[in-house]
Amino acid sequence: MAFGHACSVALPPANLSCQPLQLPPLSCPFPSEVSPYAERVDKETIVWAAGAGLLDGTEMLSRYRQARYGWLGARTYPYAAYHTLRLVTDWCVWLFAFDDVFCETDRHAAEIARALPQFVAVLDDLEAGQDDGQVENVFARALLELKGRVSRYGGADQVDRWRGVTKDYLFAQVWEAANRQDKVVPTFDDYILMRRRTGAMLTVFALIDVASGLRLTPQEWRHPDVRAITESANDVVVWDNDLISYPKERGAGNSVNNLVNVLARHRGCSFQEAMDEIGGMRNLAVGRMVGLGTSLAELGSEAVDAYVRGLEYWVSGSIDYSLSSPRYTTAWKGDGLRAG
Repeated sequence: MAFGHACSVALPPANLSCQPLQLPPLSCPFPSEVSPYAERVDKETIVWAAGAGLLDGTEMLSRYRQARYGWLGARTYPYAAYHTLRLVTDWCVWLFAFDDVFCETDRHAAEIARALPQFVAVLDDLEAGQDDGQVENVFARALLELKGRVSRYGGADQVDRWRGVTKDYLFAQVWEAANRQDKVVPTFDDYILMRRRTGAMLTVFALIDVASGLRLTPQEWRHPDVRAITESANDVVVWDNDLISYPKERGAGNSVNNLVNVLARHRGCSFQEAMDEIGGMRNLAVGRMVGLGTSLAELGSEAVDAYVRGLEYWVSGSIDYSLSSPRYTTAWKGDGLRAG
């Protein structure tokens, strides 16, 4: 696969009075690969999600089949063995389904907040197969099963990292829902801080060393440069997502929770100017990743090297997947997708 790709896409207007927007180039100096298990996992993860009750009706099932989420896992964890690739892909599908059902809807913040105890109980107090009918919510039941697999393939410290950032993600959804409910566009600083949690990237990054089989020690996980490169990779992926998903979101209730609208509202700039600024921000973050990766290589840790590669695959894989998935490209139909 090619190294160092960049993409430029023309996005159609939300209505006839708007001018088409141009997606800024998404520079990516990182390798792009695909797991040989892509097709198999793509089919099996949808069977799992449907069986778990996460997909509500035939229309949602059809959309998820068309989205080919197995290819997201295959691109972002191309090094994973089959069983761990299933785990990380199933987790990504859980997150997408949770987002569609809880976060891309008109659910009030209070409704999401009242659902949190079941999720916290699953993460903190229950073990897989021990719920005895206590867990009613289908997402909480699936989360319990996924936690069992994380525990099977990872050590106690890895499970704790994943549990902690998953709780942060869930609680951050209440903040996002409050913005939707009150039609509040958050400030730039608040948005940057909270997007690192609402985007769920820390939950998938926490599974990189589970998928690679090269476990980071607690000291390595807490190393300042590991924390810094994790934050930069998080920013790149969620800002790219805000850019790529903007046509899908700008006419919907969750549009307040998009960096394009945050900049346009609080800087008084056009949507195109906001997108161009985000393009510059994410390119700087990519540059920080490159510099930090060079510094971390000097540690001589195989596990740290594998983790850095895992972050790089998440950047390249999310771009490659998003620019080909109907989850995002469907919103671009009309003017058509033009990439260069």
